[in-house]
Amino acid sequence: MPSEPVYSRAVITIDSHKAQITRLNHDSHHSHLIRASGKSTPQHNSDVRHVHEFFAAVCDDLTGLEQVLVTGGHSGLSEFRHYVTSHRPALVNRIVGYETVNDPTEGQRVAFGRAYFDKIRDGLVP
Repeated sequence: MPSEPVYSRAVITIDSHKAQITRLNHDSHHSHLIRASGKSTPQHNSDVRHVHEFFAAVCDDLTGLEQVLVTGGHSGLSEFRHYVTSHRPALVNRIVGYETVNDPTEGQRVAFGRAYFDKIRDGLVP
């Protein structure tokens, strides 16, 4: 039986409703989608709680990765960065960058992520 690939890096594209997570290694990649549940209630701050539950699920999915590049539109990046900083401080140091990239295809996300991680390896990203 072939062994499962080991992934230590990921590039994600996120907004407040969905996250496309692409795990990378030297030879392969694997992508999957996490969607917000969409269960909004009339309670006060329900939308905030809903987004926080979604961001928590995304953060849980990133467990075990050494480096994560977060991409997306400006507001999605800002909301996710604020959530991570406020609620998941252990993840802060594993996120190597936040880059504005709107709606990349899977191939574009893989290429962008590999190029970004290569720049980190080569000392070209602070």
